[in-house]
Amino acid sequence: MKNYPHPLIAREGWPFLAGAVIVALVLTWLAPWWLAALVWLIALFVLQFFRDPAREIPDQPNAVLCPADGRVIKVEPARDPYLNRDSLKISVFMNVFNVHSQRSPVDGKVENVWYNQGSFLNAAIDKASEENERNALHLTAANGQKVTCVQVAGLVARRILCYAKAGDTLSRGQRYGFIRFGSRVDVYLPVSARACVTIGQKVRATETVLAELQ
Repeated sequence: MKNYPHPLIAREGWPFLAGAVIVALVLTWLAPWWLAALVWLIALFVLQFFRDPAREIPDQPNAVLCPADGRVIKVEPARDPYLNRDSLKISVFMNVFNVHSQRSPVDGKVENVWYNQGSFLNAAIDKASEENERNALHLTAANGQKVTCVQVAGLVARRILCYAKAGDTLSRGQRYGFIRFGSRVDVYLPVSARACVTIGQKVRATETVLAELQ
């Protein structure tokens, strides 16, 4: 799969941004100023939501990079439901002001992709990992270790986009998906992995080292 270029505004947002700007321009000419101003504010919100900046990729070879912007809400032992193994689970919650593209946490091969329909509960709560709409990638890192990276829809999110498929090879930091309007990403790692983040910490996709593989 080709690496995604970074045009500053995510391609997933172009239709939304174009629509908001067109409506705002029409209202600027035909409607009261306060209504036009409101729509321009909506257009600015859409612009910031779909921003997609390029990121610096750390050189550390055993690093697991954070796949998403947001705040760490879980660092705990857990059962990986996709690979049926004990694991270290790290979860990152994204609010509507975070960048919402997802990037590969490791250099590796995509072994499997699982999509599950589900609810749209608040992505910050525990049962969102099991009940919400979600899409999981099973990655085999360059050193042979297994990583599961799960996109989880949230209360407002209504669309998970994943461009990776089984057999693809991803480079760490490579963009592979997007979730619209608030969501969460769960990462399941081998139990031997060492977490490099703590609960409550704000993180940035690609630039933050989430954990180290031993």
